[in-house]
Amino acid sequence: MKDFKHKSKKEFQLRYRLAKHPATEKRLPSGIGTFVEKRNPSVYFAMRVAFLFIFWVLLVFEGLAQQADSVLVQTGTASFYGRRFDGKMTANGEIFSMDSLTAAHKYLPFDTWVKVTRVDTRDTVWVRINDRLPRTSRRIIDLSRAAARQLKMIDKGLARVNLELRSTMEMNELYEFFEGEAPGTIRVRYFEEGIRFEKTPMVFDWE
Repeated sequence: MKDFKHKSKKEFQLRYRLAKHPATEKRLPSGIGTFVEKRNPSVYFAMRVAFLFIFWVLLVFEGLAQQADSVLVQTGTASFYGRRFDGKMTANGEIFSMDSLTAAHKYLPFDTWVKVTRVDTRDTVWVRINDRLPRTSRRIIDLSRAAARQLKMIDKGLARVNLELRSTMEMNELYEFFEGEAPGTIRVRYFEEGIRFEKTPMVFDWE
């Protein structure tokens, strides 16, 4: 009889607490009963914030990775001009200066800006194409001395690099320039523009 009263009193207390905080109920398998668990709202808020932050970071890194891949044009070996070419005329009619950030390429259109990144050190430099490499060359780009200095390749003379454009719009222009069939190891692809929905202003005619 005492055990029955004690059990009834404890069950009454649990049911009373459950009625005040119904969201904290956890039901156990049949026959075991019901218990109440205390939850700290601040902990759940912090967990939500942390989850959203991690989700946002993953989206950002995925977007950056896709953007980098979308503008990648070519991967190969880079070299740089010797001093004897300083002051000579380039293929587009300019006077070459070893202190300018320019480069020679076999196929890319003149005045194309490319980002040159060393694969091993991730050093980068932006150069403008204003000269031509021989079609038989094993290099994909020949840099000015100033550009090679920024890539820290003066001592070795050669470096494996990635060539990237500035945007997918420029990639589309390059795709049209080569009519979809780029020579050598150049990668070109066309990117469709996303659909834009313009908001139409609402006009109310009360007459």
